[in-house]
Amino acid sequence: MNDREALRVDAAPIDPLMTAEGFGGFLPIALIVAAAAALVFGLLASGSGEPLLLTVIAVLAMLGMFLIFGVAAGHIRIGARLAPGDLLKAAADASDQPQIIAQLDGSVVYANGAIDDMFGRHEAGPFAALEAAMSVEPEATQALFRLTRAVERGETRSEEVRLRPGPSSRPSWVRISVRPFASTGRDVDGSPTRQRLALWQVKDVSSDKTKEAQRIGSLEASLAAFDSMPAGFMSIAGDGAILHVNAAFEQWLGYPVGSLRTHNLRLSELAGEEGAQLLERMSEIADAEQRVVDLDLTRQDGRMVPLTLFVEPAGEQASHGFTITAINRLTAGLGDRSYQDVRASQFFQSAPFGIATLDGEGRIANCNPAFMRLVLDGSPAQDMLASDALCRTAEPEERSRIEANLAEVLAGRGHVQPVEITAGEQKQFNCRVFMSPLAAVSGGAAAALYVIDATEQKKLEGRVAQAQKMEAVGNLAGGIAHDFNNVLTAIIGFSDLLLQTHRPSDPAYKDIKNIQTAANRAAGLVANLLGFSRKQTQQVTVVDLGELMTNSKALLKTSIDERVELKIQAERDLWYVRADSDQLFNIVLNLVRNARDAMPSGGKITIRTRNVTERESQKMSAVAGFKTGEYVLLEVADTGTGMSPEVMAKIFEPFFTTKGVGKGTGLGLASVYGIVKQSGGFIQPESEVGKGTTFKIFLPRHVIEDDDVEAARPQTIAAAKKELKATDLTGTGRVLLVEDEVEVRQFAVRALKRQGYQVLEATDGLEALEIMAANEGQVDIVVSDVVMPEMDGPTLFKELRKRNPAMKVIFVSGYPNEAFRESMGSDDFAFLPKPFSLPQLAAKVKEELAR
Repeated sequence: MNDREALRVDAAPIDPLMTAEGFGGFLPIALIVAAAAALVFGLLASGSGEPLLLTVIAVLAMLGMFLIFGVAAGHIRIGARLAPGDLLKAAADASDQPQIIAQLDGSVVYANGAIDDMFGRHEAGPFAALEAAMSVEPEATQALFRLTRAVERGETRSEEVRLRPGPSSRPSWVRISVRPFASTGRDVDGSPTRQRLALWQVKDVSSDKTKEAQRIGSLEASLAAFDSMPAGFMSIAGDGAILHVNAAFEQWLGYPVGSLRTHNLRLSELAGEEGAQLLERMSEIADAEQRVVDLDLTRQDGRMVPLTLFVEPAGEQASHGFTITAINRLTAGLGDRSYQDVRASQFFQSAPFGIATLDGEGRIANCNPAFMRLVLDGSPAQDMLASDALCRTAEPEERSRIEANLAEVLAGRGHVQPVEITAGEQKQFNCRVFMSPLAAVSGGAAAALYVIDATEQKKLEGRVAQAQKMEAVGNLAGGIAHDFNNVLTAIIGFSDLLLQTHRPSDPAYKDIKNIQTAANRAAGLVANLLGFSRKQTQQVTVVDLGELMTNSKALLKTSIDERVELKIQAERDLWYVRADSDQLFNIVLNLVRNARDAMPSGGKITIRTRNVTERESQKMSAVAGFKTGEYVLLEVADTGTGMSPEVMAKIFEPFFTTKGVGKGTGLGLASVYGIVKQSGGFIQPESEVGKGTTFKIFLPRHVIEDDDVEAARPQTIAAAKKELKATDLTGTGRVLLVEDEVEVRQFAVRALKRQGYQVLEATDGLEALEIMAANEGQVDIVVSDVVMPEMDGPTLFKELRKRNPAMKVIFVSGYPNEAFRESMGSDDFAFLPKPFSLPQLAAKVKEELAR
């Protein structure tokens, strides 16, 4: 079928059996009437149905009347019904918008007469007429190509096209739309078929384009008028983006005319973040007189330009944005203002601290943006009582003091003490307010307020006070812990000696074991105190954190409930750290136990280790006390109850605990904090009530040589204890023991003698030198305390090395090993931390003699 034949579509034939709308079909009615007539004739023939006959005749008469009235009223119609295709064709033919139904290859199936009216008749058909009209303009040809490709892809598309003048009925602008669809039918043999077609529609949009051009012309005329105004004009979107700015404003800001509009700048880039927030808040003020402010904006070259800004909201909602009308305070229009006035206004508005002037009644006559930001969260303060502005979050006692100071300054009295106020919706800012009276001038300001942001200073003061308190408590704890270590060394040592002389079946054996257990618990508490004070002895080695955590998983599981899931995630190729592996294990054990207690109904504990590059660490540069660098991160996260900000502020304080009586000492996290700091690391807790807690521990990376990798592999605590227990602790040699504590000295002497050593005793360094002189060359090793009267351990060490540079020395002390080595200036000696047990002392002496 060609395009011409497509225009001749026959109507559907009339079907004599089509339904009568509202009453049923004609044939059923005829059958009913015939049946009724047969019944009537039957009754007449019988001669006995006269009463019934009259009734039937009456009913038929009634039905006939209803039928007549229904037909007359149009409710009942008997005749042919138009097919849906005929109705759609009739509607399309009557439309004044051209419509074409075509196959995907462009063959036309149907086209209405509006095509010829708009584009004229074409010999090749209606689609060719459309193509001919669009082929003159390159843009129209491209649009037709895009529409055709959309049909091939099965997509709906529309294009607005400008046409060249043609017949009188041809529009200048049309919108051509295409929509693919599928048509179903049957083939000659009756099998179903499906044909893909496309509906092309053309709509005249010339009038819409004309109106749009008129609007654009009107807008351009308005913009031209704005550009020629002596005042600046700027339109700001709700998100702070600059939508439009006139030429005067661009010239003041140092931009070429028309360039600022294409820079996609934001208001904050010209007025700063605080200035932009101020202008945004001013746009929400109902009183127009309070929407005026003197503000300096930044030019393209970085210099400032002093402007007076009038802010006007663009709509009823803040999201609609606002407009700014500006006057340059340096132009001839404000010539009545002197140079000094302009300079004073610039200083007033650009000051980084808050300034406000008060009238005689104590109301704020004028204030700068910094005052609004610091005191009123950016809201204007004109005509507000100064007492109300300063006391918005004040307690009654504080309010009375502020009002008294304001009364003093308004009375003309000077030297009023500054007051501190809190500001912000959550009282998160601290401000210091200075008040000063001004010389009485008729109609002038009576007083001035100066507000300084003291938030950072208060935080710094708090951190310094906290650090001083922690240091004082740490020094106290360290001193006490050192004395306790001497006592505990004697208790643990003599318990070891007693256990060696009693069998497990002896009645006293269990009591001695309980004494030893209690002493070990006390030693653990002392270790926590030393850890908090950063004076705990450390056996520093190179540690692989990932391997340490993996090896410790079995031990960690024994300290948690079965309802708690423990998961360890170690990153591959983890860097090494330099720390005490036993202390690192104790840190994790402490955090895991705390996590367990925070999950009484069960939950999940996750231990993660990963590398932190220096670039990543720079993101935490704002955190107080953190130094950028390369770290290994150890995270212990739980899904427990979490902690409130109030609890978070105290978790590292010694003896602070949220656990019940007898369930916690309050030293766990304090010792964790101290050990991490002593190891040169940083700890950061993160918690949210109801969601859980995460402790992040950053330990500095330690770079080692490839040959030292094996030495860096950690040994599990259980394996170390098993190895110590299996070691033969007996030995031979002469030992000089130097210790001022009698109990410790007596225990150590007996312990070493029981292992086969000859022991010489000394109470201080001077006595030790005398014994060494008397036994020249006969002493194999010296075991000495560090803190002693007369002559301490380090001094004794130097004297011994002068006489015999090869002399072996073991120092025993409760002070840190690393700090002690630094003070000695040498590491050519052994170290045994207090408190120690009999096996530990014997093993250390044998190890050094064999070295």
